[in-house]
Amino acid sequence: MGDHQRLDPAIAAHYAGVPEQRRLGPFSLERVRTWELLSRHLPPPPAVVLDVGGAAGVYALPLAAGGYQVHLVDPLARHVEQALRASAGQSATPLAGAAVGDARQLDRPDASVDAVLLLGPLYHLTDRADRVAALAEARRVLRPGGVVVAAAITRFASLLDGLVRGHLDEPAFAAIVERDLRDGQHRNPTGRPEWFTTAYFHRPEELGAEVAEAGLAPRALLAVEGPAGLLADVEERLADPARREQVLAAIRRVEAEPSLLGASAHLLAVALRQ
Repeated sequence: MGDHQRLDPAIAAHYAGVPEQRRLGPFSLERVRTWELLSRHLPPPPAVVLDVGGAAGVYALPLAAGGYQVHLVDPLARHVEQALRASAGQSATPLAGAAVGDARQLDRPDASVDAVLLLGPLYHLTDRADRVAALAEARRVLRPGGVVVAAAITRFASLLDGLVRGHLDEPAFAAIVERDLRDGQHRNPTGRPEWFTTAYFHRPEELGAEVAEAGLAPRALLAVEGPAGLLADVEERLADPARREQVLAAIRRVEAEPSLLGASAHLLAVALRQ
């Protein structure tokens, strides 16, 4: 992304208008499943976690509350200020730090953290070289044996969302989907926030290849929502404990199935520094 002053204005405007705390509510399937996968793959607290692109701290703050030493980095000063204010509100377990920064050039010493989260930067680095650079920076700051958890949006996310929500009836959205499918370069000239902002949408195999190119050892490539993302009533199901477990158990059964990875809106790559 470069420094925060070089962030694409469309991206900055999108996140100014769509707070992560509201988008990722308590019954968001993306949030519920990301937590499930983080708890499975992160080292135990008090490990040092660097949350790169951590926004206002939707994951960083609960991790700190759980005993992790969490340093947050985000390209938007507004997000960093919000994270620091929220951190002050949990004074017994605050963030270890929060600063404006660039995923491709982290202000951290070599081999200084146990885990790096990239739960957003790869979306908005639209050139492959920049995405590999961000992954290589994550590797640089990791201690040997440390883990990277990196998120990507899949190539077919807009198509699937359009089917569920009916947006494919709108010519402007259909044009966005056409480009997504052609080259993965997602652009939204309409400015409608529900149609997202400037981004790159991965094919599953591309994410794995970029992780390996950065010198990391792949451990897993996992669907976040899986086919459950096609459920129009998924938040209502997650609000009911019995139905929630049914949904999550179904996703777990196919979360690593290569033939179904593209049916998930988001993927998580888990990799190690060896």
